[in-house]
Amino acid sequence: MTEPPRTPADLAAFIAAEGITATILPVTTDTPTVPEAARALGVSEGQIIKTLLFVVRDAPVVVIASGDTLVDRRPIAARFGVGRKQVKLADAETVLMVIGYAVGGVPPFGHAVRCTVLLDERMGRWEVVYGGGGDDRTLLAVAPAEIQRVTGGEWVRL
Repeated sequence: MTEPPRTPADLAAFIAAEGITATILPVTTDTPTVPEAARALGVSEGQIIKTLLFVVRDAPVVVIASGDTLVDRRPIAARFGVGRKQVKLADAETVLMVIGYAVGGVPPFGHAVRCTVLLDERMGRWEVVYGGGGDDRTLLAVAPAEIQRVTGGEWVRL
């Protein structure tokens, strides 16, 4: 049986427990996509981050990318020394099982399972980025450096 999805309250508890500098932002509209989140906040699509789960040779890998980055599987494959076809975007059920949050509100940290994390270098151009806040009506404001500190992620060129 699958656990129910984690919520913004679960994310807030994780942030408090870990001493993370981040702000949870409830919004009045659904924000499951980068363009919708950017419109809701009045920011560039590049300032919105997307947290994606890939499966590389049966191992989960989280990729956190700027909203205006088209994530190419080739750099991920190269990082792990596998062919591009061995890098697969996880389906919604796998995301829920591994990450703990439903697609459309996945935050960059506080996941159910600790995974290898790759961070898009392009996030570094912003002082603050906005990502999933636990559901599709909540966002999270956080500095890219704080994401790296919390996740131990590796900066890569996607």
